[in-house]
Amino acid sequence: MTTVTAHHDDHVHHGPAKGLMRWVLTTNHKDIGTMYLWFSFAMLLTGGCMALIIRTELFQPGLQLIEPEFFNQMTTMHGLIMVFGAIMPAFVGLANWMVPLMVGAPDMALPRMNNWSFWILPFAFGMMLLTLFSEAGAPNFGWTFYAPLSTTYAPSSVTFFILAVHMLGLSSIMGAINIVVTILNLRAPGMTLMKMPLFVWTWLITAYLLIAVMPVLAGVVTMMLMDIHFGTSFFNAAGGGDPVLFQHIFWFFGHPEVYIMILPAFGIVSQIIPVFARKPLFGYTSMVYATTSIAFLSFIVWAHHMFTVGMPLAAELFFMYATMLIAIPTGVKVFNWVATMFRGSMTFETPMLFSIAFVFLFTIGGFSGLMLSIVPADFQYHDTYFVVAHFHYVLVPGALFGILAGVYFWLPKWTGYYYNESLGKWHFWTSFIGVNITFFPMHFVGLAGMPRRVPDYALQFADFNAIASAGAYIFGFAQLIFLVLVIKAICGGKKASSSVWEGAEGLEWSIPSPAPYHTFSEPPVVK
Repeated sequence: MTTVTAHHDDHVHHGPAKGLMRWVLTTNHKDIGTMYLWFSFAMLLTGGCMALIIRTELFQPGLQLIEPEFFNQMTTMHGLIMVFGAIMPAFVGLANWMVPLMVGAPDMALPRMNNWSFWILPFAFGMMLLTLFSEAGAPNFGWTFYAPLSTTYAPSSVTFFILAVHMLGLSSIMGAINIVVTILNLRAPGMTLMKMPLFVWTWLITAYLLIAVMPVLAGVVTMMLMDIHFGTSFFNAAGGGDPVLFQHIFWFFGHPEVYIMILPAFGIVSQIIPVFARKPLFGYTSMVYATTSIAFLSFIVWAHHMFTVGMPLAAELFFMYATMLIAIPTGVKVFNWVATMFRGSMTFETPMLFSIAFVFLFTIGGFSGLMLSIVPADFQYHDTYFVVAHFHYVLVPGALFGILAGVYFWLPKWTGYYYNESLGKWHFWTSFIGVNITFFPMHFVGLAGMPRRVPDYALQFADFNAIASAGAYIFGFAQLIFLVLVIKAICGGKKASSSVWEGAEGLEWSIPSPAPYHTFSEPPVVK
């Protein structure tokens, strides 16, 4: 397998089809990782522009910029693009780059499938974005596409949306299979499972989650397709179906999905904090078990998104307690990160700043999640801006800051050059300030009862909305600093040393306990 790949790469890099075709046909895990990362950044900017349209409309009460219908299209497309187009492909890109290097593999186990799983994505999102130009307009039913809004009352473009979701699922499943096979079959001699870097561990667990839940998403969109075009009544009460069934199936996919979007960030932060604290990660084994527990629990809490549909009391109690239980392994992880920093020789380069912000702000998101898990309280919070604040605290300073931390951390390894540290600091502080100005006020308007996904609101919410919209612009334009920084690092600059982060020799790749050999120095002695 490896020889075939090598020959194929040879042909791609040195044959007549140099240039563009090198990227189209490549089976090199680094090239594919790079394409995933650039694609996800393009999607981040696209989804970000949609978020800015939403926040501009909400800057003051009354309708000033866009029609309510277009507002709903923007909220739907923003959510779908950020979840499936920005966060997930970025993590897959980081996995493509780093997993083979961290386990000592020559490449991903299934290189041609790797190429295919990437190239499905631009076509799927191209199709989804083109619905904006269709006569019926883009999907307008929210990123959770609840039936009957997405079946009985949906615009005709919903069929394109369903095909796009199928393609995204296919890409995710293939990427996940590739990662599992690579980790289980291509580890270097002597690297047992409990010697793997935590980033590899979190991705192994994430990949299993993807393989388990993506077919559920495929199932629910297929049932939608049948309801729309083939006269079935899965979600239509008039034909004996049940719209609540849609929510159960969707959230059985959707809740593990939100953990798919955070577990790799846990792994990244677990790689970075030990390097800049200059001591091994505290409690490696407990981190592995905590991650596994979170993944298991994510499958049995899905109906906490549905406390208001009228479940039996016993079901509400079960889902409430199961949800609260997730706080325990998550708390273990936060404790271990803090304990790793405690009395370490810390320095505060950009990756460390993003990691510390991740730990602090993700914890805020965790606490508001704990509030939402309480059934009688959730009756008040449900579908308000409090929920929007909660999941954006988990996904922006959580998942996105984790990705940014990883890119800053590994960029010198990827390009061979140091990035501009002062630009990195500018990017961090503008992002950090922007993100908090945007999402913290949403807790207050949510607790006061402002509903989400509505383009207009009562006068008493005006001040906090104006503040949030200003913060959104700060955060959005901060990402352009990042774009400049990455391009500058690719073009050259100060050459990176073999040990990129000074004083952290041996800590850069993996810190199990006890610390293993450095990946690129002496190999282990196999007896």
